[in-house]
Amino acid sequence: MSLPRRATGHRAALLVSCVAVALAGCTTPGEDPAGPPGATADAGVDTVVSGLDVPWSVVFHDDTALVSERESGRVVELADDGGPREVGVVDEVTPGAEGGLLGLAVHEDRLYAYFTAGAENRIERYDLVGGPGSLGLGASETVLDGIPSARNHNGGRIAFGPDGMLYATAGDAGDPASAQDRGSLAGKILRLTPDGEVPDDNPFDGSPVYSSGHRNPQGIAWDEDGTMYASEFGQDTWDELNVIEPGADYGWPEVEGVAGDDRFVDPVQQWRPAEASPSGIAVADGSIWIANLRGERLREVPLDDLSASTEHLVGQHGRLRDATAAPDGFLWVLTNNTDGRGDPAPDDDRILRLGPLP
Repeated sequence: MSLPRRATGHRAALLVSCVAVALAGCTTPGEDPAGPPGATADAGVDTVVSGLDVPWSVVFHDDTALVSERESGRVVELADDGGPREVGVVDEVTPGAEGGLLGLAVHEDRLYAYFTAGAENRIERYDLVGGPGSLGLGASETVLDGIPSARNHNGGRIAFGPDGMLYATAGDAGDPASAQDRGSLAGKILRLTPDGEVPDDNPFDGSPVYSSGHRNPQGIAWDEDGTMYASEFGQDTWDELNVIEPGADYGWPEVEGVAGDDRFVDPVQQWRPAEASPSGIAVADGSIWIANLRGERLREVPLDDLSASTEHLVGQHGRLRDATAAPDGFLWVLTNNTDGRGDPAPDDDRILRLGPLP
């Protein structure tokens, strides 16, 4: 889907008032405050759907939301009544610790999935067959395999950039040195054509590697000018928000956070892991929105001041895994309290809806 344009005038003011501080559930005049069918109010934030099982990624096929479930390997769509319906199961998923069915992306009526399959992570694609409420998955086709996997640090976010290329985040799979090895796919952000070929204009001839020196990046997004941003889990010291440049090295494991070392690109922001653990991100309404797991908060970084940030939903909904600008004009945020590290409420996990966005 295309990114929302920045808000102007009273719409920008409305978003700020909706999402700042209390997030008190305001709506645009003339809109239905109850939202789409199945949405319910939760402390001023709409709940789009509840009862998801270790969800990891939410994307859209036209106006239909598709969600990956890490442990079950299921892809579910949100039906008209707001409930989840199984679209299909990725049979070769090997769940375990942080591995399983991870990121999803949609491109030209195909669903792309990043998942752990034994000793590797893999990207496959499937034709999306049927219509909303009856979607299914066609036969699988491998786009890229051989991405190192481990119980931890699998990366896993995939998305199509404004250039039409497929980007994927790959963690170091527990082998920090691999992030500095250009011959390894681990600890990298990768760039491919939709068919899995290496684009001619990649920074390294014949290689899908777009950037290196990453520990465990799990969020990628672009602003309207085409600038790419990525969130990254640090180790014990600093989590990061980076501006991604082709061919650049972001330092792991030689450095963590801002190092002032000319060999590496410093992050534009860094946070203590206890206050962050940043996963999925979205760009909308002139800001980067970052879902945080351990920090249990949604962080907003304005594009016109990448050194500033505002925190929302702090401690209100537990662990937050993904954020996306939805076609309904709202920001959707995916909770992740059933992943074995959270404290799930009876209705977890959920998709929360904030906004509206322009």
